[in-house]
Amino acid sequence: MTRYGMVIDLAQCIGCHTCAVACKQANNVPEGIFWNRIGQDGGIGPDTSTGEFPNCSLQYVPLNCQHCENPACTKVCPVGATYKDPLTGVVRQDYDKCIGCRMCMAACPYTGIRSFNWDEPHYAVDETLGDAETPKHQKHTVEKCTFCYQRISKGETPACMVLCPGRARHWGDFDDPDSNVSKLLREREWKQLLPEKGTKPSVYYLV
Repeated sequence: MTRYGMVIDLAQCIGCHTCAVACKQANNVPEGIFWNRIGQDGGIGPDTSTGEFPNCSLQYVPLNCQHCENPACTKVCPVGATYKDPLTGVVRQDYDKCIGCRMCMAACPYTGIRSFNWDEPHYAVDETLGDAETPKHQKHTVEKCTFCYQRISKGETPACMVLCPGRARHWGDFDDPDSNVSKLLREREWKQLLPEKGTKPSVYYLV
């Protein structure tokens, strides 16, 4: 078995949004949609710090689908359009099956992880960008981060971590005790988002 996941070092993230742009390009994500976003532990506005001057701090928190071990989304989808891949543990989305009910969006405890295409997808340029294997985006379907399944199925890494200038992202198999991600969790203090929800995310944040 393989349980792919990501470890993000918050001390190394500089909030440059390179991961968000790399994801958008590699997956040909439509205009107005981002599968990766950069939040901050201080407010909803960009680069918002926490605390009061002069005792302020700023920590960026990259956000994408958490690819949970116990995903809430798959339990509510009436047609099996959102499902957990048995070979990789990645939570995937089948656009051809999706009926646009958005039950998965309602069930997911991580706000803003999924997006919905109300209309035919539009793009900034007329040419299709990104990886050739990326599924075509469709009207009235839900979509989200796929951990760049078209890449990891070929033994490559997700696009978001390839271009990260701070090398804040680490990718690997949590079922392999010798993988880099497994070693990082043994060596460093970490946290998960909303652990009380019982979804067991496959994205860990080093603190």
